[in-house]
Amino acid sequence: MAILGLGLMRLPLKSKDPTDIDFDLVCKMVDEFMSAGFNYFDTSYVYHKGTSENAIKQCVSSRYPREKFILTSKLPTFLITKEDQVEEIFAKQLDNCGVEYFNNFLLHNINDIRYENRVKSCRMFEHASQWKSQGKIKNLGISFHDNAEVLDKILTEHPEIDVVQIIINYVDWESEFIQARKCYEVIRKHGKRLIAMEPVKGGMISQLPPAGEKLLKDVEPDKSISSWAIRFVGSLDGVDVVLSGMSNLDQIRDNIETMKNFKPLSKDEIDLVMKARLILFESGEMHTADFSKYREISPNGIPASAVLESYISTQLQSNPLFAAENNYYTLEKLKRKIPLENTAFPGIDDPNITKAENFLNQDPFATYQS
Repeated sequence: MAILGLGLMRLPLKSKDPTDIDFDLVCKMVDEFMSAGFNYFDTSYVYHKGTSENAIKQCVSSRYPREKFILTSKLPTFLITKEDQVEEIFAKQLDNCGVEYFNNFLLHNINDIRYENRVKSCRMFEHASQWKSQGKIKNLGISFHDNAEVLDKILTEHPEIDVVQIIINYVDWESEFIQARKCYEVIRKHGKRLIAMEPVKGGMISQLPPAGEKLLKDVEPDKSISSWAIRFVGSLDGVDVVLSGMSNLDQIRDNIETMKNFKPLSKDEIDLVMKARLILFESGEMHTADFSKYREISPNGIPASAVLESYISTQLQSNPLFAAENNYYTLEKLKRKIPLENTAFPGIDDPNITKAENFLNQDPFATYQS
């Protein structure tokens, strides 16, 4: 059975400043999580504008013996332009977290462009393999954001990869861009461990349109809508960790209840969540979840069906602008060298940096709060 992981990318805040983390409340969340028998924590160099790893030190590693918790962090591939930065940043990450080793260490936000341009030129896999031989990381992995074909290429070229983290949820399971099912199948084919992130899609499927909620509540009136999403992912063979970004004690308690008394979804229940997905998409402005009739329309090699699906998905999320700026459509445009005139990249002030380079320099979850 998959275990529950606590992601430290949407922590409670004292103000609107993403670095103003409420450490007292985070400690309570950690204590409740640990006391329930769960011990997997996920962080990154960039979450909460660089303060998430410090939350690990203040709320976990300084308060619990190292052998009592499992820790994953990620190397910010999108910030690294020179090879000497690789060792420098990794050393900072160990210090930030107050640990001597990471159980899992992932190259963060890997896609084809970043892999070919940054990861290879800065020899990130070579450095990470050396850290593993030194005992500073136990398992080497990637956090992946691209299509199944690219993932298959990377896993073929790097058999030393132990673990892969991908987006999996029932909304994106058959997505043309995210390709959750296809990526899942590639990971299974290569025999790698699998961490599933975004099971509730950043909170998008913690609530549904009334008809969708009724569909699920009629079957499990006392269970949250989020629990269905968590169970969908946890029911998949080969998923080691269901990783959820939790922001308060209520979310901690709901996820603990779901995973501690885990019951896999039956075939009929899987059919129900897929019907709920249809209802969700039908609530969008096109009032449909089936874009297949637009698949043959393919300007610049990108199917219109995928573009429409991506557009409706962004509109249904709590922060449509954030979603639009960081979705897979933008990545596909870059791959095909399509101009990005209509794509905004906030926070980049240097006019000499191209929009494609801006995209490489960003992490979509660095400052996001759902």
